[in-house]
Amino acid sequence: MPLPRPTPAPRRQAAARPAIRWVALATLLTASIWGGPRAHGQALEGNPLPSLGDSVSQELSPTAERRLGDRIMRSLKRDPDVIDDPLIQAYIEQQWRGLLVAARLRGEIGPDLDAAHAWSSFLVRDRSVNAFALPGGYIGIHLGLIAMTNTADELASVLAHELSHVTQRHIARMIGQQSRTSWVSIATMIAGILAASRNAQAAQALIYGGQAVSTQTQLNFSRDMEREADRVGFGVLAQAGYDTAGMASMFEMLQQASRLNDDGRYPYLRTHPLTSERIGDARARLGLGGDHAIPPASRPDGERAALHAMMAARSRVLMDTRTVALQALMQQEPASQATALQRVARHYTVMLAAQRGGAPTQAAASLVRARDAARELPFAQQAVVARVLDLGEAENHLLNRQPAAASAALQRALASGASLDGRPELLLATQVTLASPDSPARREQAVRLAERLQAQVSRQPDDATSWTLLASLWSELDQPLRAVRAEAEAVAALGDLPGAIERIQGARARFRQPDAAGVIELSVMDARMKAWMRQQRDDLQDAN
Repeated sequence: MPLPRPTPAPRRQAAARPAIRWVALATLLTASIWGGPRAHGQALEGNPLPSLGDSVSQELSPTAERRLGDRIMRSLKRDPDVIDDPLIQAYIEQQWRGLLVAARLRGEIGPDLDAAHAWSSFLVRDRSVNAFALPGGYIGIHLGLIAMTNTADELASVLAHELSHVTQRHIARMIGQQSRTSWVSIATMIAGILAASRNAQAAQALIYGGQAVSTQTQLNFSRDMEREADRVGFGVLAQAGYDTAGMASMFEMLQQASRLNDDGRYPYLRTHPLTSERIGDARARLGLGGDHAIPPASRPDGERAALHAMMAARSRVLMDTRTVALQALMQQEPASQATALQRVARHYTVMLAAQRGGAPTQAAASLVRARDAARELPFAQQAVVARVLDLGEAENHLLNRQPAAASAALQRALASGASLDGRPELLLATQVTLASPDSPARREQAVRLAERLQAQVSRQPDDATSWTLLASLWSELDQPLRAVRAEAEAVAALGDLPGAIERIQGARARFRQPDAAGVIELSVMDARMKAWMRQQRDDLQDAN
């Protein structure tokens, strides 16, 4: 579904090409996070993070690590390839929440770490196979990774591994090794992880660019952390109710991919190097012969398998929306021996590709074929697939500027068990309402949706998409101050604090004589502006 982003501040420059943009970002992070530019290989004198870390501790404190992660995320969120697809994001969040619960039950996340970290995931529009952990509990997942995994268990194994990098505080532990490595080396390693998501060769130059320690030392330390993340992640995966064979099969799939090609599509293999020891350990944990009990939720005829198949199909389309890529997907047909679920997923792929490729007739035909194939699914999978297809139909009509038909499709989904409490349904319903002709019924619906969106952003203050749609609703409802505040919150959630402050200052200048309600709204906006200004000052202090 085409989700809006807040209008960028006028001063913002046009984005560079993706590979260049992310490598440049990694370089800037190396300078800004670690105290400004220095000559290549020059060791940093003293502690370059006076207000982030404790110079005498062996690792960065959880609070300081979170602040470091927040700063990185404010830069990353401005990249247009960091996307919000509500359906895929909801799927990832479902897995992520389950793994977090498991990690807490196992004692991997203590109270201090739990309270300090964000524990947040985000999506990157990229066809490469990659995922990465950042300081402060942030996890990035490339759509290419979701698209290439065969099961939810394989995907969850990667997320569990990345979660374990965070719970075991690997980045903080690297920073604590200042007696053995230079701060420049630590900085370039973190920056390299970010760059690897876009350009593997440039990432390698960053990762191994620090001259204070040898490449071998960095690799050995990395391998120790990888083994620890494998071991802890395996336990978290099992505790969360996933099939632990997913970790071994994921390793085997990555190993096979690295043998077949090394064209840069698998940056995960560069930042998380596979060794025969790691693969052997993953197999050994399954027991002799790999015999183990498969959790009921991981059965191939269950809901989990159906949802993963549909989200992998969706990721396959959204990871590369160039015309040539969409046209290639539009020509695909299910294999003759494909299962019913594989046929549904393939038709859904074609539908989405045609939808975004400007072929509405083919999109509609593929939707019919997907629904026909869905009738052969096990009963447990039919409701999951029906919801995704119903929302897909609503998307089709919305893209074709048919809000009445989109509304009817959405109502069918809601009548079949979907709920406006679900974020994908809520955002789609708001888009449909905003696209509909003006009427008293539309205004009543807008009021109800504004209340729901207000509750949503109260739960998730960094939900830029919900803030943006809420701003549009308040504007439609003749609430200009609320609209400005929501737009400012959306811009801030995307990391643009100066742009958010500008909007509040503009509202102050525009509404000089507000009514009683406006006075209250402006006071809230003033408080938010002061918070953003404090954050800006803190960032500047951390960089000095």
